[in-house]
Amino acid sequence: MKIQKLFQKTLFGTFFLFGVIAVSTSVLCIYTVDTHLSSEYESNSKGIAKTIADASVDIILNRDLSALQSLIDQFVEIQGISYIYITNETGEFLAHTFVPGIPEEVRSSDPASTETVERSLPGMGDFIEVSSPILAGVAGAVHIGMDTGLIALKVQRAIGQQAYLISIIFILGILAAIWFVGLAGKSVDLLLAYAVSLARDGGEGAASDERLIERDDEIGELARLFLHFAESRGKAPDALPAGND
Repeated sequence: MKIQKLFQKTLFGTFFLFGVIAVSTSVLCIYTVDTHLSSEYESNSKGIAKTIADASVDIILNRDLSALQSLIDQFVEIQGISYIYITNETGEFLAHTFVPGIPEEVRSSDPASTETVERSLPGMGDFIEVSSPILAGVAGAVHIGMDTGLIALKVQRAIGQQAYLISIIFILGILAAIWFVGLAGKSVDLLLAYAVSLARDGGEGAASDERLIERDDEIGELARLFLHFAESRGKAPDALPAGND
């Protein structure tokens, strides 16, 4: 479809506007879903850490480390939880789920800290670690690591469906813009052809195209104006009468 120069900037502006809307909407969706899922995972993991902390008080007091290990092994099977370790008040590791051993990055960290931290463990990936104190920190703390890769995967799945919808709307919007611009372009073509016809015929048979004359929009107004000029020119005298000598 040929697009007149008059409408090219309008069409390109429409493309740009749709592009800005699509990109900004996608970025906002990604940020919102990522923030929501990360907060949800962090909140759930803190709840699990507190549950383990409450359940491990008697076990730690009785020094039943095998039962403590069995306790955390049950929770590590929950989706999103990659590792769990428990330390006492002196920083000693009482139980953990690391295989084959505790990474150096974890050993070198402060085991008494219960702040949420981000960890990058070689060979394992990137994690967000949450903690919960045991007996207000007197008996140690429970630490849980969540795999951020799983969060990213869920974000991609959630965003994927929205991206399909945005893409469909974008494509349909572009096609609709081209169609509407094409309709306006056809009217302009008809008006140009009508003006050429008036100029060629000198106003004779100028009202033959009733489609343009009867229109109630700007195209019709221009067509009637052209017709008026053509008829006025046709009625004008070819030359002034000669004077008496």
